[in-house]
Amino acid sequence: MNGNGTKRALLAAGAALCLVALGGCEGTKNVLGLKKQAPDEFAVVTRAPLELPPDFGLRPPKPGAERPQETSPRERAREILLGKPGGSEAGSLEAQAVASGRYSKGEAALLSRAGALDASPDIRQKVNQEDAALAAAGTGFMDKVLFWQEKEPHGQLVDAEKESRRLREASALGDAPNKTEMPVIERRERGWLEGIIN
Repeated sequence: MNGNGTKRALLAAGAALCLVALGGCEGTKNVLGLKKQAPDEFAVVTRAPLELPPDFGLRPPKPGAERPQETSPRERAREILLGKPGGSEAGSLEAQAVASGRYSKGEAALLSRAGALDASPDIRQKVNQEDAALAAAGTGFMDKVLFWQEKEPHGQLVDAEKESRRLREASALGDAPNKTEMPVIERRERGWLEGIIN
């Protein structure tokens, strides 16, 4: 080996050693963008929206002080769980529930905080109207294309003609109607390609 080849081999070995050594460094990974930096979900803070003040006679903000319209997460949690102080509407709903005699004070307070006392009394009618609107809309185009045939109900059906005859015979003989078995029509579930092939 000549001197020039040795230098190249040493340079290549040194470069490889540097790459391996720097590959383990945290700072290098961060600089090269190889380390994933996920956001801290607990550090996400909601900010109150900016609004135009009702008058411009406001005090200038103090550097480093908290914003006056911001509430701490603890205060927000307290408002969510216990309601805002001075909630007269919730109090009147509680009073009405207790006065009706259906709930105790504790039950009324719990239901009020959960929002159950101000539920709409005609919710069933609203749901029925929405269901009727969906049923009136009918089936979609793809359902009509894929399932063009009427589905026959599978299972057992009462043979009406034979059942009528059986009941007349039982009443003529004075027997109980449930003495003999009911005549049924057995319908099996159709195969997947049965309507197409035959």
